[in-house]
Amino acid sequence: MRDAENKIWDRSALAKECERLRAAGKTIVFTNGCFDLMHAGHVTYLQFARAQGDVLVVGMNSDASVRRYKGDQRPIVDEHNRARMMAALECVDYVTWFDEDEPQELIAEVQPDVLVKAEDWAHYVSGRDIVEARGGRVVLAPMVAGLSTSTLIEKILKVCGGS
Repeated sequence: MRDAENKIWDRSALAKECERLRAAGKTIVFTNGCFDLMHAGHVTYLQFARAQGDVLVVGMNSDASVRRYKGDQRPIVDEHNRARMMAALECVDYVTWFDEDEPQELIAEVQPDVLVKAEDWAHYVSGRDIVEARGGRVVLAPMVAGLSTSTLIEKILKVCGGS
């Protein structure tokens, strides 16, 4: 169910854990993403998300989901290593994966009180309807200018002479 760090959970066990936490009066925050090639923009975003409640749950796109969304060259880092990196962050309490194109099913299982997404997704926040139907809220996180995985990949290719 959980890994050695006690932060990486399978979905069904995590849903039960979130029920327990909610019963204990904890505010559960959820966010999601690929989080390929972890960088300071990710950390800033995750710290912001964690500040919105008591517990931060991160839903990570599986490798198959990333490939469908970003193309066959991605992810750079496989899902297990991305999850290990995520679990190492102090601000993150729980990590799990979703294989779907969007995290709606996972959000329905976790039932978070707060859903955080980067402000560049203001036009569409997957799972908004689920969270708001329960009286929860959606919070848009500010972006850190110049920090993105795509920008980082471009810089690596430029420096290393790739195309």
